[in-house]
Amino acid sequence: MSDIQELVKLSAAEMAGKIQSKEVSSRELVEAHLSVIEQAEPSIQAFLTVSGEEALAQADAFDERHAEGEAEDAPELAGVPIAIKDMIVTKGIQTTAASKILEGWVPPYDATVIEKLKAAGMPLLGKTNLDEFAQGSSTEHSAYQTTHNPWDTERVPGGSGGGSASAVAAFEAPLALGTDTGGSIRQPGALTGTVGVKPTYGGVSRFGAIAMASSLDQIGPVSRTVLDSALLQEVIGGHDRRDSTSIPMDVPALAAAAREGAKRDLKGMKVGLVKELSGEGFQPGVEARFNEAVSMLEEMGAEVVEVSCPHFPYSLGAYYIIMPSEVSSNLARYDGMRYGLRVMPPADVPQTAANMMAYTREAGFGDEVKRRIILGTYALSAGYYDAWYGSAQKVRTLIIDDFNKAFDQVDVLVSPTSPSTAFRFGEKTDDPMAMYMNDIATIPANLAGVPAMSIPSGLSDDGLPTGFQLIAPQKRDDVLYKPAAALEAALNDKWGGPMWQSMNTPWLDGLTK
Repeated sequence: MSDIQELVKLSAAEMAGKIQSKEVSSRELVEAHLSVIEQAEPSIQAFLTVSGEEALAQADAFDERHAEGEAEDAPELAGVPIAIKDMIVTKGIQTTAASKILEGWVPPYDATVIEKLKAAGMPLLGKTNLDEFAQGSSTEHSAYQTTHNPWDTERVPGGSGGGSASAVAAFEAPLALGTDTGGSIRQPGALTGTVGVKPTYGGVSRFGAIAMASSLDQIGPVSRTVLDSALLQEVIGGHDRRDSTSIPMDVPALAAAAREGAKRDLKGMKVGLVKELSGEGFQPGVEARFNEAVSMLEEMGAEVVEVSCPHFPYSLGAYYIIMPSEVSSNLARYDGMRYGLRVMPPADVPQTAANMMAYTREAGFGDEVKRRIILGTYALSAGYYDAWYGSAQKVRTLIIDDFNKAFDQVDVLVSPTSPSTAFRFGEKTDDPMAMYMNDIATIPANLAGVPAMSIPSGLSDDGLPTGFQLIAPQKRDDVLYKPAAALEAALNDKWGGPMWQSMNTPWLDGLTK
C-alpha cells in the first residue's frame, strides 16, 4: 500500500491481516504513523514523548522474526504499533504522569502490560498526555501541554486519558493503552468518537501503572473498533503474580464474542436501561443518540427493560471521598527524597527534610492534584475517618449490591457514557463540581470493579461525538463485546461507514508514502 492516509485509516485488525499476508511490514506501519504524528502534533498535542527510534527498532525485530517464520504463534495484533498513556512505566522511555514532580524520570523496568506488548511484537510509538497523575476530566491539568480534540481543536478530548483517545481518533496510532479510575478511558472515548474499555478490576495487571487510587485504577484498551479493543485486551489481560489484586483466571474469548456480535443477532439477550443515568443533566443530543442506539439493540433481538440502581446518585460523592483518600496515600511517596523532583528551601529557611519535602511538593504538584491530596488527607484524618471515608465505603457496598441485583435481571446494563459532548477549553476549570459531573455515568463501574465499555453512538446536534456505555458483571468482559460489536455494525450501516469518516483531518492532507 502506498498511501499513508489509506494505511493509517485501517483498523488494527486489518493492519494485522496485511502484516500476516506480507502486504505491509511492521516498519511501514510505524513509519506511516510517525509521519502522521509529525503532521498532527502541532494541532493535536497528544504525545508527551515520541519514541520513534525505539518503535522502528522493535518493528524491524518483529519483521525479521516474521520473515523467518518465527512469529506464527504471536497474537493476532503482532507487529501493529501502539501508543501508551504516560501513567504506565516504560523501561528506557521517560514516564512523567504529566507531572513536573516526575519530569526526567526514566524507569529501569517495564509494566507487565508493556512486557506483554513487547513479547507480542507491538512497537511502542510513544507516551501520551493526560491530566496530571490521571486527575481530571479534560486533559487540561497536564503540567506540560493541553491536548486538543481532533473533532474540534477548540475543545477538550476528555480526561484523564485525552492523549490516548486523541492519538487514536487523529490516526496518530491505531491503538493505545489508558488507565480508568472513574472513567478516564471511557469518557475521552465518548468525546473523541473512539472505543474505550475498562476491564474487570484485576483482569489486567496494574504492576507498573503509577498508582492514583489503587482500589479503582484499571489499565484498558483504546481503539477505533470494538474488535480492535477485544484483540488488545486479550494481549494485555491475564493473571500477574506481581499484582496482588490480579485475578487468577484466563482471559475470556473477547475477540470471538466481538466477531459473533458483528452478525447482529442478539436474540435471548436482556439489556437493562439504568433509570438513574439519564434525564436531567444529560444533553438532549446525547440522549437522542442513546435512545436511537437502544432501539437498534431491540431491532437486533435484544429485550430491553428499565432497571433501577437507587444508590447510583450517591456514587459521585462516595468516589470523591474514596479516590482522594487513596490519592493522598499513594502520592505521599513523591517527597523529593528518592527520585523525581527535589526543591531545596531558600537559604533563609531551615534546611530540614520536612522543609525540602514541602517545597518539592509545592513546586512539583499542580492545583488539581493538591486539591485532591488535601481532600483525601482531611477525609482520613483523626475524627473524620469514620464519618467520611468509612461512610463512603458503605455507600460503595450499596452500589455493588445495586449491580448484583440488576445483573440478576439482565445480562448487560447500558447508559450514555458522558452527559455532554466535548466542551470548550476553560469552560469548567473554575468549577470543580461541574468538571467532576462529567464522570457521573462512569464512576459506578469503578466503585464495583465491573467491566464497562464506551462505543461511539453518533454525532449530537452540535456535530460532536456521543458515547454509549455498556456494563457487564465482574469477570464477564466477553458479555460486553457481543452487543457492542452488534451495535457498532448497525451504527456503521446508518452512517454509511465508520463515524470518523465525517471528521475533518487537515493534518492528513498530502501525506503519501
